[in-house]
Amino acid sequence: MQAIRCILVVIDPKLPENLALKRARLIASVSQTQLRLLVCDGKHDHRDYLAKLRAELENQGHTVATQQAWHDNLHQTIIAVQQAEGCGLVIKQHVADNPLRRTLLTPDDWKLLRYCPCPVLMVKTEAPWTGGTVLAAVDVGNADLEHRTLHASIVNHGYEIASLAEGSLHVISAHPSAMLSAADPAFQLKETIEARYRDACKQFQTDFDIPGSHLHIEEGPADALIPRVCHQLQAVVTVIGTVARTGFSGALMGNTAEVVLDALESDVLVLKPDGIIEHLEDLARR
Repeated sequence: MQAIRCILVVIDPKLPENLALKRARLIASVSQTQLRLLVCDGKHDHRDYLAKLRAELENQGHTVATQQAWHDNLHQTIIAVQQAEGCGLVIKQHVADNPLRRTLLTPDDWKLLRYCPCPVLMVKTEAPWTGGTVLAAVDVGNADLEHRTLHASIVNHGYEIASLAEGSLHVISAHPSAMLSAADPAFQLKETIEARYRDACKQFQTDFDIPGSHLHIEEGPADALIPRVCHQLQAVVTVIGTVARTGFSGALMGNTAEVVLDALESDVLVLKPDGIIEHLEDLARR
């Protein structure tokens, strides 16, 4: 995160608190990153509001740019500005949709997580990061090169955030239940499955000095385990990856990052594999 030169902060003047801006200010204060404030609105003029925010931030020593824009819908507006300005991180306050509405329409925040080519930090709480626990969620059951690279990125980002906040890093990976009919004997017993998953995490432990007590390998669905462990640890940030599944399969299955977004009691940083980022950048340029 320290290599990011510009952070795009989505500002919603209707919200009583600018949680996204508070988090962006914290990150920028330790990384010397430029902040670009964006209001997504094509109907009302927010120039005075943005000018006030800019003046306050510049008085605090930040480098700030402001912008108001609208391109058809919220997520497309954010992505258009992110691509045009070369922002390496998008920060947005998450506002949960009504459950009934969510069953009928894909929430805007889900669309942003699916289509945004760069990492997205969804801010959910006011809890300070300083001294807190950072939870990195990986699926080491997927061991192809793309997923291994994504896992390394997830743990690396978690390590950087924990280092910046002087906190602690924990890693979680959910594993499937044992099946006696499994072709691979390693998946016939819970103990051998867990051992395989722990072995797959050894490189993370070595590279980032993660003690065994900070490694959580548990049986069950990831979308249930991640929020539970996040709650138990009282994590301030959860770092998770998404394959950015879209279309009919996305409507049926969802992505773990989307499903856990409302359930997690922490801020959520969502990353994507490099190949998907390139594809999404191509889509954004069309």
